[in-house]
Amino acid sequence: MLGIYGIFFVAGLAVGAIYALAGVGLVVLYRSTGVLNLAYGAIGALGAMMAWQLQQWHYPEPVVWATSIVISTALSLGYGRVAAPYLSYRDPVVKAVATLGFALAILGISYYFWVEAPRRLSLFTDAMGFRMLGVRITGTRAVAFAATVLIAVGIAVFLKSTKVGLLMRALANKRDLASVLGVPVIKVETYAWLISGVLAGFTGLMFGSLVRPNPGALTFLVIPAIAAAIVGRLRSLPMTLIGGLVIGIAESMSTLVPAIKDYRSAVPFVLAAILLLWMQRHRRLTFSGQD
Repeated sequence: MLGIYGIFFVAGLAVGAIYALAGVGLVVLYRSTGVLNLAYGAIGALGAMMAWQLQQWHYPEPVVWATSIVISTALSLGYGRVAAPYLSYRDPVVKAVATLGFALAILGISYYFWVEAPRRLSLFTDAMGFRMLGVRITGTRAVAFAATVLIAVGIAVFLKSTKVGLLMRALANKRDLASVLGVPVIKVETYAWLISGVLAGFTGLMFGSLVRPNPGALTFLVIPAIAAAIVGRLRSLPMTLIGGLVIGIAESMSTLVPAIKDYRSAVPFVLAAILLLWMQRHRRLTFSGQD
């Protein structure tokens, strides 16, 4: 029985790492542009589906990886440079709804070429692996987890230590003031869309390998990613990372509970709500203590 729990824990940790990394991509973009990108999952999905298609055409795996990331980055940059500037002064809800329309357009294109069907996206890391505490951990799961931690730390350092990172932080919710002070707004926002696109391509590829490469399933990656970002209040990268991991583990372990396994898709938002309530209570207690 312990082995079964271990298997589901490891699976949840790997998927949770993908949720966390997707959440990081959402947070970076939101902090820099004020856009909650609901098209994040669809952008990664199209890249992953093209990666699967190239595998069917027997292209080398480096080409498969590169194509997935390049396509997702191009989609993100295209929206960020063409559509986003026209919505820069609109309400956050309007910006989010606009990205939802972009997501539906991408999803429609994906379904035009790839209908729902059993598929498998095999990466060379799937054949690698090691055992820990009696549970085999595949190379893909290890890469997903390690990459998430390293990328989250790297982005945090980038935002704090580089000129572009500092400008991205200054731009958040202060576009007018930043422009007056001479910040190259379009250039800085382009960097944000670029980073978000690269992360979308990578997470789509990893998620497609861990779950299944179908347009709908990959597009809905944005739902737990938003939940992880909400845990981080769309600001904190460490809390987004923790939130994504906890959500992934809880979602996976809920499969072992017969009473709730049919509702496991609701776990991300239920858990996000509980964590937010706990953090709000902790904050109130802290303020009360200071009084």
